[in-house]
Amino acid sequence: MAETDTTTPLFESQAEIVVDATPDEVYALVSDLPRCREWSTECTGGEWISGRPGAAGAVFRGHNVRGEDVVAWAPVVRGVWTTESQVHTAIPGVEFSWAMRDSRGRAQSSVWAFRMSPEGAGCRLTHHFRMDEPTEGIRKITRDMDDDERRRFVTEWGAKVGADLHETLRRLKSIIETER
Repeated sequence: MAETDTTTPLFESQAEIVVDATPDEVYALVSDLPRCREWSTECTGGEWISGRPGAAGAVFRGHNVRGEDVVAWAPVVRGVWTTESQVHTAIPGVEFSWAMRDSRGRAQSSVWAFRMSPEGAGCRLTHHFRMDEPTEGIRKITRDMDDDERRRFVTEWGAKVGADLHETLRRLKSIIETER
């Protein structure tokens, strides 16, 4: 009998959209992370720094920007910053996922994924995010918060991530269907 994951994640959210393109066409775009500036709400682009671009194990350095209004009361990173992520899953036409790395280069339990499945003449594209344990960054943000502030932060940050997933998919649909 297979074990089931009973861990309650700190954050988990997903959004879906149907796109007029094949799963392979969608995969080709979402796995091209240097283009993420075209659809991401925070990432302004980046570059592959190790491994074969888009392959499992490859590492991507992302350049990001966040405004002052995002959970304005909390000490989140604002302005410009970089992140590193490592490709976790790279199955063309099915799934592309990556885990954020900590300052020592280790994958954290902060995993972002795009999943594709055929739907009619097109594709259902799902954007998923899950964080089981607080990442290095979340620990820094919440370090000086009391329990009520932590709960408030988790609620507000979770809502922000959920809205970002939906906006990312809206932008991706527009790009994919325009380029097709």
